[in-house]
Amino acid sequence: MVEINLLSFDLSAIWSKAWPIIVAILFFGLIIFIHELGHFTFAKLFKVKVNEFAMGMGPTILKKKIKETTYALRLLPIGGFVSMEGEDEDSDDERSFSKKPCWQRIIIVAAGAVMNLLLGLIICICINANQDLIATSTVAGFREDAVSISSGLQKEDKIIEIDDHSVTSYMDLSFLMMRDKDGVMDITVKRDGEKVRLNDVKFEMREYEDGTKSMYFDFVVYGVEPGFKNVITAASGETLSIIKVVYLSLFDLVTGQYGLNELSGPIGTVTYIADAATDAGKTHDWSTLLLIMALITINIGVFNLLPLPALDGGRLFFMVIELIRRKPIKQKYEAWIHAAGLALLIILMIVISASDILKLIK
Repeated sequence: MVEINLLSFDLSAIWSKAWPIIVAILFFGLIIFIHELGHFTFAKLFKVKVNEFAMGMGPTILKKKIKETTYALRLLPIGGFVSMEGEDEDSDDERSFSKKPCWQRIIIVAAGAVMNLLLGLIICICINANQDLIATSTVAGFREDAVSISSGLQKEDKIIEIDDHSVTSYMDLSFLMMRDKDGVMDITVKRDGEKVRLNDVKFEMREYEDGTKSMYFDFVVYGVEPGFKNVITAASGETLSIIKVVYLSLFDLVTGQYGLNELSGPIGTVTYIADAATDAGKTHDWSTLLLIMALITINIGVFNLLPLPALDGGRLFFMVIELIRRKPIKQKYEAWIHAAGLALLIILMIVISASDILKLIK
């Protein structure tokens, strides 16, 4: 009887650790699946021969061929792909990717990222629809020790720009303020129907026990009830905000404000999702988990559109050149560039994954 209880306890403990990781892998897999489904759907619509639709990378675990397409599940849950005839090699097949008009190829390649962005929008709609109030960017009042009020910020001001970056949602507002390093920023507001620019608005910078400093948010904003219009408006604004977060974060990375050790790959991403799933299981509040999922899927969509070799954006770049030149670049040259880009991307992923593992060990 004692042994059974101990076994039950051990299984329960194992499950409590395992289920958040399983949720994280499934969530990450869903995001990848949606991306590849975009490519696959439009390839089929334009009658391109699809040789394989694979989830995961590495050795094949399961596969089934239906008509001309092999559907496969691979060992490593870190990606997926749609292999189309004539995509990276010469092919005489009239249904090959390379034989299709340029505009169709552009749609097929862009469809994966677009599907990720749409998924992000749908998640943001779900989050806002289930909130009691949706935060806006309009100042409702100030805290007792507010500093910003002395710099000209007023109640009822709708904040529309911070340091010349547009504010489309409360997420924009909080991100742009957190991104500031010295607590002084230029803010443009809409006041009594007119745009007013407030230069050098000051906020208090507070230091915490771990030695980090951050801006003290010394005002509160209005909330609106989640009706249909407010939900769609807020979700659209948040989707644009997340896109902006991705681009500004990349800019900060390139300019040296962040280091490579602050990036996360698939291992780190799964860890973050698992932690959020654990918290959600305790509090029964799934909004943070869904927000992380929205951030990841939009991040993947935006990152894939960057004009870098081996990414969808790199392929789109060559297709735009083809439209301008009215003839394609030789496929072998393009394949070499994408192969080199893929090799560099794999090296970067190895470095980031190693960093993720070190963080877990620590």
